[in-house]
Parts: sequence; C-alpha cells; structure tokens
Amino acid sequence: MQPYTASHSPGRWWGVGLVLLLIGACARQPDTPAAHELLNATLWIQHSAEYRAIGLQAYHLARTNLDRALADPTWTAALEQTDRYSSLPPAVIIDVDETALDNSPNEARLIRDRATFTYDTWDIWVEEARARPVPGALEFCQYAADKGVTVFYVTNRQDHLREATRRNLEQLGFPLDEHRETILTRGDNSDKGPRRAALAKDYRILLLIGDDARDFSSDFVGASLPERNELPAKYASWWGRKWIVLPNPLYGDWEKVIFGADGYALDRNKRLKRKLEALRYE
Repeated sequence: MQPYTASHSPGRWWGVGLVLLLIGACARQPDTPAAHELLNATLWIQHSAEYRAIGLQAYHLARTNLDRALADPTWTAALEQTDRYSSLPPAVIIDVDETALDNSPNEARLIRDRATFTYDTWDIWVEEARARPVPGALEFCQYAADKGVTVFYVTNRQDHLREATRRNLEQLGFPLDEHRETILTRGDNSDKGPRRAALAKDYRILLLIGDDARDFSSDFVGASLPERNELPAKYASWWGRKWIVLPNPLYGDWEKVIFGADGYALDRNKRLKRKLEALRYE
C-alpha cells in the first residue's frame, strides 16, 4: 500500500480542476480586438468636436473667400488657368472623398474586420451611396450654386463609380449641373492637373478645396517625402485664400510616400514597419 502523500490530497485535485475550468472559460470568451492603426484617426473623425469645428471653419473661410473672388476679376485659384479668363463663368473645384463626403464608416469596417484597404471593399462601400457630408461641405456647395458658381467634383474615384457617386451626392442635396458633367473621375490619370486645365479653359476657377496636396498642384504628384514637405512653403500665399485644405489622417499620398515605391504591394506588417521607422524622436 502506497503511503499517503500531498499529491493525493482531494483539496489539491480540486484546485487543479478549478484552474482548468477557468482556463476553459477564458478560452470561450470573445477575443479582444487587436489594435488597428486606423483606430484613433477613425474615432477622431467620427466623434470629435474638433473635427466638426475644423470642417465648419474651413468651409466658412471658403464662403468668405468665394465672395472676395467673385468681386475680383483677376482672381483665380488654378495654376493651370491661362490668360484672358476674367470674363469666364465662375466655378469651384472640390474633391469628393474626405472633402465633400465622409467615408469613415468604410475605415471602421476595416478596423472591425482587421483588414486593410482593397478596391473590392471600397467599391462595395461606394455603391451603397451612404457616405455623409463632411461638416460644412454641403452648405458651402449650395451657397456657391446659389451665387451662380458651378461646382465641379474632381475625384480620383474610378470611372465605374461615377453613377454611385452621383447618387450619393444627389440624395444629400449637393448641386449637380443638368447640362454638363460635373463629376470628373480619374480615367487613366490620377494627376488632377489635366482635369483642372480642361476646366480652366471654360471657367474661372475661384477655389480649390481638397484633403490631399495633389488636389491643388501637380507639383506634389510623384514628389518624395522631403520634397513634399518643402512644397507647401512655395505656395504659402495660396493656402487659406485660394486653396482650402481639409484634414485626412486616414490615408492619402502622405502615407504612400512613407511606404515607398512598392507602396500598397507590401503586406500590412511591412507597411506598419515602415511607418514605425518613419517616426521622429527629436
């Protein structure tokens, strides 16, 4: 007969069983969502008073400057504008994504699904036509239209998304011209300069409004990170007067230049690694 030892104690086995029970219970709990690099930026856009204030501020400034531009026949906001434009009908050029329309629900879905951007999921979101206006954007565009100013939506959405874009803008009340196409999608060229130049032949461009530097000048297209950061000073007198920029911490060319030439071909971990390497500590 074996001698009695502590290893055979009923209390010891009860304790082991309790531990195993707790481990099993924990295993059945829903996973805690992993941190996602879009989380803070998306929450800021969706819930901060500051984001709403910035939108209202930007479009209040746009309205004030629109009135100034209408009263000044020499005023143009397009670098592509040629001579003898003072008698042309007035227009403003506004970007769509994160300038007129808030697509943060699409980013929220990526966070929920622990995913990254793909054109397939983007197309699904756009086709839903459920984006809401960026604060102040709708009221500004309606004000411009009431002043006889044509609003052109120059976007880098793909051509096949034009009708969904039109449906979204129209149902929100954004002004659309019945006689001329005012939604200019990207075609084969993501540089908006040629589209601005084409409009500048027929219209005096009073304001450019966007969330990415390429919405204002083709100088930013293909520029390196150092070049990109030096260019705003070149146009110091344009910002806040003829060019109105909206914040977009979610995505944009600022992010692409951090990734480098291989950009979105990188997997998520490599992209995150390059972002971390780009941080400055001094």
